[in-house]
Amino acid sequence: MSYLNSTTSEGGQLVATDLVFVALGSNMPSIYGSPVETVKLAMERLQILSRAPLRRSSLWLNEAVDCPRDSPEFVNAVVGLLPGEEETPGSLLRKLLELETVFGRNESVIQNAPRPLDLDLICFGNQVVNEVDLNLPHPKAQSRLFVLLPLQEIAPELTLPLQRETVTQLANKLSDSLQAITKIPD
Repeated sequence: MSYLNSTTSEGGQLVATDLVFVALGSNMPSIYGSPVETVKLAMERLQILSRAPLRRSSLWLNEAVDCPRDSPEFVNAVVGLLPGEEETPGSLLRKLLELETVFGRNESVIQNAPRPLDLDLICFGNQVVNEVDLNLPHPKAQSRLFVLLPLQEIAPELTLPLQRETVTQLANKLSDSLQAITKIPD
């Protein structure tokens, strides 16, 4: 069953504008284990932020993109959640940053340095936000297979705000790109 067609506990239909999508990534061990273990545990922790069952993509392995030379490969995934009624993009971003810290992420002077956990807010329903610390939809989501392929698994017909094509259409356009990505077997 597609997440976009799932029902809420109140019996109403979830629509794309109700949902938040978060990308997860790890390319170094955390205090909780390997990158695979870290991403799986982070998914469990994100369930706390959702009023409905969390929708989880498979785990994907890909080369580090826009990272320092010789950076380890990333384990990536995407989750869809139904935020609390009072949740805002800014309040959710703060919670995601706190969770990164819990998993051992420290601010680095090197941009995109290896990290135990990276959580990116991809979209918050259909909201468009342009602030110093937050841009929604995520400005690079539509050009990254490591976001689009996991997102396609849980919301193939989703059209990100400011885009005209679905996640599936965007992923298909990038499928011949040089971005190396493979699904990690369960």
